[in-house]
Amino acid sequence: MNGDGATLDLPDHGLKTKHGPDGPLVFDPARRKWVALTPEEWVRQHFLAHLVYDLGCPLALIGVEQSLRLNGRAKRADIVVHDREGSPLLLVECKAPGVRLDRSVFEQAARYNVVFHVRYLIVTNGRTHYCCLVDHEQGAVTFLPRLPDYATMGSARA
Repeated sequence: MNGDGATLDLPDHGLKTKHGPDGPLVFDPARRKWVALTPEEWVRQHFLAHLVYDLGCPLALIGVEQSLRLNGRAKRADIVVHDREGSPLLLVECKAPGVRLDRSVFEQAARYNVVFHVRYLIVTNGRTHYCCLVDHEQGAVTFLPRLPDYATMGSARA
């Protein structure tokens, strides 16, 4: 029940789903509410579960659809992981499984990072995941071979 039949390259941690009056819903534990189950939401919830259950990110330190203002306009970042002091560590931009992760997706994530200033930036469509380490001082971006766990994210301070 994922909206488009897509198989994701993420572990299945048993998302809670149900059928609501307007269609399928999925429970978002970060926002603590049922939300419409769109293909992008399917990816977002699987990635959220991966962050919590596989990479050790504390759920209480994760913001989903976190608000930001960019050039005077209201936007929302899909997932932002914070350190224990509340500073952003990681930004995840999620797309539906059928969406190509092209330059425009990376540019969107980079624009959001102007606000959040994280060291780790991830773009995913649930099938393909790219993780970058951002060095803000040098203006450099390095693609990483795998996603960092929470302990690694917190230890990689610039």
